[in-house]
Amino acid sequence: MNEPIVARHWLAIVAPKAAPAVATTTVLALARIWNANGAEHSVGNAALMTVLSAGAAAAGVAAGNSTGDSVLAGTAFAASGALAFAGVAGYADGLPLPLLLWSLATAGAYALAARYWRTDRRETVAYERHMSNRREEYAHIERVETLHATTQIEVARTGAAYAEQLAQALVTRATLPGFDPTALEAAGLPQLPTAERKFV
Repeated sequence: MNEPIVARHWLAIVAPKAAPAVATTTVLALARIWNANGAEHSVGNAALMTVLSAGAAAAGVAAGNSTGDSVLAGTAFAASGALAFAGVAGYADGLPLPLLLWSLATAGAYALAARYWRTDRRETVAYERHMSNRREEYAHIERVETLHATTQIEVARTGAAYAEQLAQALVTRATLPGFDPTALEAAGLPQLPTAERKFV
């Protein structure tokens, strides 16, 4: 019933929140390295990134239409956007346009991630509420069963004590001077067992 309390490390809490910014910053850094190594104003490299970005977008559309899997479609569209961003950042000769695209991509990534975070939070809260209700229900059932078992034990204990006291009273009464069981039977009282009688 008592579950251990697990405290999450602060990095485990911060890492998902920082992931979109880290991803877009990594793409920007790699694109600028690629720019410095010959991608600047390279039509072939720009065409390659355009084809890859269009292919990823088409895969996202196909995944959304055929399977209806929003996670797969979102991943394909994110890859398409990252490829387009990398192509423009690698092709451009200055930093203003890549930085503008980086800020737009980061804001878009956070907007998409916030949607999934809200959904995940709602599911987590609903699950915790459901588990809390079940724990309370089972705790109530456990308390009722404990009371029932305790009552049965007490009734059995009382019955045993009553039987023991009755047997002791019969033995004590049989040892009293002048006790005559036949006189009791003649008076209409039930016959008492004697030492000679055996119970079946």
